[in-house]
Amino acid sequence: MIHNPFRSTLIQSLALAALAVSLSPKLLSQARSTPSVAAHPSAVLVELFTSEGCSDCPPADELLSRINGRKTDSGQLIVGISEHVSYWNGLGWRDPFSDDLYTNRQSEYGTRFGLESVYTPQMVVNGREQFVGSDGRSLQAALAKESQRKQISLRIDSSEIKNGSITFSYTASDLPAQSGLQLVAVLVDDVDQSSVLRGENSGRKLTHVAVARAVAPLGGLNGAVQHSTTLPVPPSFLSNPGTGHHLVLFAQDGTGGPVVGIDTRPI
Repeated sequence: MIHNPFRSTLIQSLALAALAVSLSPKLLSQARSTPSVAAHPSAVLVELFTSEGCSDCPPADELLSRINGRKTDSGQLIVGISEHVSYWNGLGWRDPFSDDLYTNRQSEYGTRFGLESVYTPQMVVNGREQFVGSDGRSLQAALAKESQRKQISLRIDSSEIKNGSITFSYTASDLPAQSGLQLVAVLVDDVDQSSVLRGENSGRKLTHVAVARAVAPLGGLNGAVQHSTTLPVPPSFLSNPGTGHHLVLFAQDGTGGPVVGIDTRPI
């Protein structure tokens, strides 16, 4: 899909109005970290398509930082992924975390949702709902809807980085009889910072959480038995010693469809 970086007045108005919306106190349980061994009844995937070249994006980055790794009142673990798109790179500032992989993934969602154009910032919740990424009210409504949906059981059992690769094992169960589910693995930096020198955010120091550094489609998902996968780790993933890292694993119905199972693990 073709993106117009100079967004429509409607989208700009929505983004600005969303800044005044605070998350309901009932949206999140008290802030706490989730131990890697702790079981959670379900999880919800919140993808943020963003860019350091977009002046509307920092409020959405901040919103993601407020919810990532927290639990909702219904007990869902919120698993965020910040996916930095590449189509802003020719407009004054090249986002160091951007990649065409995330642009392509956003375009798949754009096709599924019937959008005339992709845009930033955009949030997608479990592949089912999309809205302006700084809109806390829409996020709250989407999380409430997802708390009512049944998910498959998807668990990362172990993970290890060694010799430039990550090897992890996982188990999936409760799959539908006719499953077209596709498995996707994402490696994320827990926190990244950048001093922007040019473009719309020139002079700002930006902070991002759950920054995607690699996305790997793993093919069709089969359940019951434990599976093991080894993937190469990009050098950029381990080049920042000041941040932790997570593996995010999720099952999605086809390409750009609903996400029906998620797990994450620190690595």
